[in-house]
Amino acid sequence: MKYIDDMSDNYINDFHKTIGLNVKRLRKEKKLSQLDLAHRIGHKSVSIISCAEINHKNNHFNIEHLLKIAYVLEVDICEFFREI
Repeated sequence: MKYIDDMSDNYINDFHKTIGLNVKRLRKEKKLSQLDLAHRIGHKSVSIISCAEINHKNNHFNIEHLLKIAYVLEVDICEFFREI
């Protein structure tokens, strides 16, 4: 069994990057722009999508974002967590 203190910041950061890249990949497969996706999940600005897809300034998707994005893209939410 492991302790949380043993988990590096890079481990968490890499996990957020994987999620962002998967959202980007799936969004592009569905031929949606960042702005279209933002609007469909109820945001007026593209910033949440654009920043979280690349983990800019440590921005990342929360579980509600992922649930809404999965719904809009018609994919299983597990798709966001797959290794690239």
